[in-house]
Amino acid sequence: MNQSALHKISYGMYLVSAKKDERFNGQIANTVFQLTAQPPVIAVSINKENLTHEFIQAAQGFAVSVLTADTPMPFIGRFGFKSGRDIDKFAGVNYKLGKSGLPIVLENSCAYLEVEVMKEIDVGTHTLFIGKLVDAEIINDNEPLTYADYHQVKRGKSPKTAPTYIKNG
Repeated sequence: MNQSALHKISYGMYLVSAKKDERFNGQIANTVFQLTAQPPVIAVSINKENLTHEFIQAAQGFAVSVLTADTPMPFIGRFGFKSGRDIDKFAGVNYKLGKSGLPIVLENSCAYLEVEVMKEIDVGTHTLFIGKLVDAEIINDNEPLTYADYHQVKRGKSPKTAPTYIKNG
């Protein structure tokens, strides 16, 4: 079986954030998707080892910032390849608090979604968080970053905790 065929599935690039107590954390994710339109229901797949997973469970919600095509690699690296256990990812980053008190990253984003978790599904290494949309806004008309552009144009890699990671792939 050639698992590289999975790379042909189209994805976007997102910054998923949540809070626990008074701390914020966020991570890069490519598996954010709309499940239904009426009511609007959104899902995200998060690795159980990631700090963001713990924060989403604590907040029972998450925010999604849709990253723009011109998002610089150091910004992606900050949220995608560093742990909130080691650094404050939000230090010096332009964000606001949403209706649910969740941090919404405005920097390098063209839109955001704020989601209240309705259900968690255990899918092995990851949890699929499913929730209802409680707020959404367009920030600007910039083009969103696709996962294909992240790999082909920016030469980005998939971390081992990504749902799309394929060993030696």
